[in-house]
Amino acid sequence: MPIRSLEELHALYPEAMETAVKKECQHLLPQHCAYIEASPFVLIATAGPEGLDCSPRGDAAPAVRIVDSTTLELPDRRGNNRLDTLRNIVRDGRVGLLFLIPGVGVTLRVNGTAELHAERELLASYAVGDKVPATVIRITVSSVYTQCPKALIRSELWNPERFRDSADLPTVGQIMQTITNGEFDGAAWDAGYPKLIQETIY
Repeated sequence: MPIRSLEELHALYPEAMETAVKKECQHLLPQHCAYIEASPFVLIATAGPEGLDCSPRGDAAPAVRIVDSTTLELPDRRGNNRLDTLRNIVRDGRVGLLFLIPGVGVTLRVNGTAELHAERELLASYAVGDKVPATVIRITVSSVYTQCPKALIRSELWNPERFRDSADLPTVGQIMQTITNGEFDGAAWDAGYPKLIQETIY
């Protein structure tokens, strides 16, 4: 039977560790900023009328700019234009961020509210060469805390001996070919994808 109440849930777990409760802050400390500045990769979770979304974002570290102790900015680099994250933010600003740093087990979690900005000077400040993002996500921090490394330790995420060869997994082209019952030329897509990535990375 599924668990239907908080009482049932809490009966299965001991009380939260004191440090797990006390570590949560409502603003960024200098120590939190050190994690953000070292992170080239962040996951952003959003919610909207169509459901939930969790999107990976990456850039040369830092992937996210620290404006002040309660404000972060994330440029929306070129993607597939599904706009799942952005549509959600326009209609429901709640966001959750998870920062990862290669080789480091501790992660940083930030929750808050977000809005989109497209002022010309702001976009220009995030230019890479002549490429500017279409929008910038501005996040107002409501809570921030570190996450212990147990999940990364158990998964051995940063252990190179556990890295997988992408050749062992289906390609995007193969998946698309299956979805379209063979109408999509998966082999041609896969062959051209490295060049497409190079031309559209920013």
